[in-house]
Parts: sequence; C-alpha cells; structure tokens
Amino acid sequence: MQPIHIALAFVVVLYSLYYYFTRTFNYWKDRGVVGPKPIPLFGNIKQVARRIENVGENIAKIHHQFPNEKVVGIFRMTTPTLLIRDLDLIKQVMIKDFDKFSDRGIEFSKEGLGANLFHANTETWRILRQRFTPLFTSGKLKNMLHLMVERGDQFIKYVQDNVGSRKEYKIHTLVQKYTLSTIAACAFGIDIEDLTDNNPIIKTLHRIDRDIFTSNIAFEIDAMYPGLFKTLNLSVFPTYVTDFFTKLTRSVIDERQGKPSNRRDFMDLILELREQKEIHSTKRSDSDKLMQLEMSEDVITAQSFIFFAGGYETSATTMSFLLYLLAKNPHIQDKLIHEIDTVLQKHNGELTYDTIKDMTYLSKVFDETLRLFPLVEPLQRSAKADYKIPDTDIVVKKNQVVLVSARAIHHDPKYYPNPEVFDPERFTPEAAAARHPCAYLPFGVGPRNCIGMRFARVQTQICIIKLLSKFRVEKSKNTMEEMKFDPMRMVMTALDGILLDIVPRK
Repeated sequence: MQPIHIALAFVVVLYSLYYYFTRTFNYWKDRGVVGPKPIPLFGNIKQVARRIENVGENIAKIHHQFPNEKVVGIFRMTTPTLLIRDLDLIKQVMIKDFDKFSDRGIEFSKEGLGANLFHANTETWRILRQRFTPLFTSGKLKNMLHLMVERGDQFIKYVQDNVGSRKEYKIHTLVQKYTLSTIAACAFGIDIEDLTDNNPIIKTLHRIDRDIFTSNIAFEIDAMYPGLFKTLNLSVFPTYVTDFFTKLTRSVIDERQGKPSNRRDFMDLILELREQKEIHSTKRSDSDKLMQLEMSEDVITAQSFIFFAGGYETSATTMSFLLYLLAKNPHIQDKLIHEIDTVLQKHNGELTYDTIKDMTYLSKVFDETLRLFPLVEPLQRSAKADYKIPDTDIVVKKNQVVLVSARAIHHDPKYYPNPEVFDPERFTPEAAAARHPCAYLPFGVGPRNCIGMRFARVQTQICIIKLLSKFRVEKSKNTMEEMKFDPMRMVMTALDGILLDIVPRK
C-alpha cells in the first residue's frame, strides 16, 4: 500500500471516530434546548471520566451555569440527557407524573444483585417497596434501637481506649467502625466485638465498600450505551461481592432454620416475608395488573446487599460531614452538647426513641448537614414512554434519562440565603414548611425516595449523641478549610476522610 493510501485510510478512520463520538451533539440544539458545549466522546463529563471531579460537583456546576433556564441539555458521553432545574417541574416529574418516570435507569443483571430495592425496575421495585415499607416504621426501628445503642457504647469504648495515644483521627474511617457494627447487627445478627482493622470481617467489608462505591469504567459504559448491562445480563459489581452476600445470606437463613428468630432485626423481617413464598403488589386501580415476586434467595441477597451499602457508607459519610461542620462551628457544637446533656438528664441517662425525638436541635443539625452535603448525586430517572415537558415543546424520549442536582438546589441563594453558611435554624418547623417541597432533596423525592431515611437518621443520631457525651471535635492542623470531594467515589465523600482532633470533655 502506498504511503498516500495509508494516510488517507488514517484520515478516514479518524474522521469516522470523530463523527461517531460527536454524532448526537446537535440533539439539544435542534430542539431549542440550551446547554454547555460538549467535548467529543466525553460530552459534558470529561472531568468525571478522567476522575478529576466528582460527578455530583460536575452536574451542580452545569446547573449553576444556566440560572434562567428550567431545563438544560447535557451529554453523558454521547448520550443526550436532560437536567431539570425548575422546582415545579421537578415536582411534576418526580411526584405528579411519577408513573412515567418510575425507573432509575441504572438497571443491570438481577443475578448480580440487581433485584435490590434501589436498582430494580419499576415492576420489581413496586412489589418490594410496598412490602418493605412496613419494615422501616418507627415501631420496627424501636425494636432495633437497643442494637444500635449497644454498638454505640462499644464504639465509644473503642474511641476511649485509643484517644490517649492519638488525638487526630480520619473521622470517616473511625465512624465506619460504628456503622459497620450497627449494620452487621441490625441486618444479619452478626456481633462484631473487635473493631480493630486487624479483624478479617472488617477487612473484607472495607474492601467491599471500596469496590462498590469506587467509580469504574462501568459508569462511562452505561452512560455511552444505556441499558447495555441489562441487555447482556451483566452486573456492575465484582463477582466476589455477589458471592460474599450470597454466602452470608445463606448462612444466616440456615442458622435461623429459615424462620424468624427473636432478634427482630432486618433479616427476621425478611424471613417473615419469605414464609409467604411469593409477595404481591397492591392494585391501585381495577386496571392495574396484580404483580408477584418470588422471595428467592437471590432476591433476599439483593436486599441484604443494598441494606448494607446504604446503611454503612452513607451514614458514615453523613456523620463525617456533621462532625466536620461542628468542628468548624464550635458555637453550634456547644449548643448541641448542651441539648444532649440536658435531654439525657431529663430521661435519666437512657437513650430511647423518645430521648432522640426530644433532641430537636440535633435533628436540625442533621438536616442542615445534608443540605450542605447531599450524598447521592445527581438524582436520576428514566422515562417509561415519550413525555412532553409541560408548557414547552420539549419531548423526553422513552428510556431517556433526566437528572436533578440536589447539591445545586441546596446551594442556591434563592432557596437558602447565604447558602454556604452552616445554620441549623433553617430547619425550624416554620422555615421548613414555608419552602418548596422540592427545595430539600437529600433522600430524593416522590414515591421512589430513600426507604431507609428513618433508619439512617436514628443510626446517625445515636452515634453523635454517644460521641458528644464524652468528647468534643476540633479542627486539627490538617483539617481542610474548604471541602474537597473524592472524584473516585460514587457518593460525595470527602477527599481525605476528614482529619479532626477528638478531645475528651472535661
């Protein structure tokens, strides 16, 4: 082949690749939807794909670039995606027209833990949600409370035994010990007494946490070819993760001989459902089909997995941010400690469900922490059919994804004056009631919001109460002044794990 022919072939290949990786980039322009200019192959997520920026930061920045738009057209790799900015439109899509956006659009193989409550398609999710919602009532939480309190005491003993030799701690790693022991007890009936890093169970679960929450190429593949993992029946998680939870679930079921015990933990509640063999959805109208789902070992394993994932990492991250904010705002920490001491004294030192309810300032601190640092970003839904955006000519096509940036909304001065200031008083009952229902979205919104938000709140509050009863948190010489997020994590996690001093109270 002549050199000129080689050169021409090379040019043709380059042009073909360029065309392929830019072929969709006029999509939003042709429909009159504004948005940032996409980059070949990467679209608008180049910094995310290069692991330079967390995806939540990336989408929030795009949200802020177009303050006068209700919707913004973006590209995840080459896939057109609609970012919704307007709160009324978010309410329309996420709540009023929920049935048209009931899928998250991140489905994969059911055999690879994909039948879990978070990732499942609408049909599976609807059955699971209806049957699992009663598992997270206040009554059920009260039954599990003693498990959390006992693990809180165990955690404080661990801190007391170690604080003498060390003052500065990586807070995220530290509080993970509490959330890990709590989830192990509340979900699987496993008592982890050794909280040191040498414990093989802790080592294994740390590794699992790292692998399921660390970004990998699956994110870009799913963005480029939505639905590919489902079509090919592939999982987004390593095989060993599926094997671990399968063996763990099987061992717990065998230990309990397939029947509920008297622990009243999460696995007991699931085994009660398992005795029905099949669970059914509730018909909302005569036209609804009655759907059923076999409570197989795979389905139970998938729920065990998502309960672990949701209760371990996200609660630890929330506590890390909360303690970071208290260290930076000692006057708020003083007020919170005073409430904790006063309410505990009122309840004779007993930490009960009523004790926690009486700590109203702690609840405000919790809510304000998640306003500043929502974890699951962005919120995502997939259209079940073509959908015309109200009062516009814009049509969201079937299977097209829409996004909502909770972080951007939470940091918008239209909804929260001086949004970067940590102010728990934003969450007085009066202030919260006066806000738009879609102005606060740390647990999502609408029927597909986080089912475990009550558990997460109680789990977090118990640890904070226990810790601040004995210690204060203060900035160390290595505490970062401005939060930086880990670009490798799927949730918005601090880059350095947050370094703080833990000081015994006098």
